[in-house]
Amino acid sequence: MGVFFKKGNWYIDYRLPNGRRIRQKIGSSKKLAENVLRKRKLEIAENKFLDIKKNPPIKFEDFAQEFLEIYSKPNKKSWESDFHHLKRLKSFFRGKFLYQITPKDIEEFKAIRVRQVKPATVNRELATLKTMFNKAVEWGKFQNSPAKNVKFLKEDNKRLRYLEREEIKRLIEACPPDLRPIVIIALNTGMRKGEILNLKWHNIDFKRGIIYLLDTKNGEKREVYMNDTVKRTLIRVRKHPDSPYVFCRKDGKPIKDIRKSFFTALKKAGIMNFRFHDLRHTFASQLVMNGVDLKTVQELMGHKDIRMTLRYSHLSADYKRRAVEVLDKRLDTFWTPEEEIKEAVKFVNSEVIDNKEVITREVAQSGLAHLNGVQGVAGSNPALPMLFDNVKT
Repeated sequence: MGVFFKKGNWYIDYRLPNGRRIRQKIGSSKKLAENVLRKRKLEIAENKFLDIKKNPPIKFEDFAQEFLEIYSKPNKKSWESDFHHLKRLKSFFRGKFLYQITPKDIEEFKAIRVRQVKPATVNRELATLKTMFNKAVEWGKFQNSPAKNVKFLKEDNKRLRYLEREEIKRLIEACPPDLRPIVIIALNTGMRKGEILNLKWHNIDFKRGIIYLLDTKNGEKREVYMNDTVKRTLIRVRKHPDSPYVFCRKDGKPIKDIRKSFFTALKKAGIMNFRFHDLRHTFASQLVMNGVDLKTVQELMGHKDIRMTLRYSHLSADYKRRAVEVLDKRLDTFWTPEEEIKEAVKFVNSEVIDNKEVITREVAQSGLAHLNGVQGVAGSNPALPMLFDNVKT
């Protein structure tokens, strides 16, 4: 420890209890430098400098391993994700004590990683880091988390990949025999890949048409309803005599990885930029496009929060086009001249309907409602309800 002069300024030089050397510029006054050095010595003697007393010298990589073993593995089904995130974090923070890591260090990590991977990946790594520091504080190993006020990166979640009907057909046809039932079940139930691959025969009730999922992502039991396609598909799957798993290898162990065969099927079907999890998106999107309400979709998907389901409220271009055409039919009478509406009503009353034309209940009722507001004609012909019952809608 000491003071020294360099380029017009006095510096102090000392070491922390952990061996780290500190050199600090004080200014042009030697006396001030000596006073600051004495203060630093006193703080070190009292073991208070940089909260060393409150924050014991724990290496980042050591606590990361402790966090993985004590918290992640026992409490999280996705602990393997934490394992990979921590591996990346350790490569950046290795060798540092926890108390040495500052918010600036974490921002530097963000800046480097965002040039290498997508913002979503960086955010998952930051989330793991935040949780790790929170546990360090909770377990009394750390005073304040440096990651507390670090913000996540903005993610682009606007685009949601799903398959149109013709793409679904091509994909199923391109799948090899062992992959095809897995894909069909994913498309018709919205089940996750892990839920399908870990599915056991005793969890399937063919009589009631229900698949019971006891080990889901959010830890809650879920009932999945089977349509006829799913039932037929499962019945055709050959049952292994010594394995409880529906989809298993020759030795009876569950299939763990279908990535290669799925990628090959996508390539053969000419489908680009698509993941297996997008089959779940396809299930939800097709439900919405076929008129299923979002609350029902939420229950079928097993979402706790309706906000997770709202991302599936988008519709295909064809569906939007048909929706606009329906609106056109419903609102047409508002700007159609009254004489034309009267002629249309006469045409309906006369029961002269060309087989090539389809008159919907909504259009006829809209015309009559319009006239009712003008002259009180609507509802005057008791034969209309009977006629509507015979009209193909």
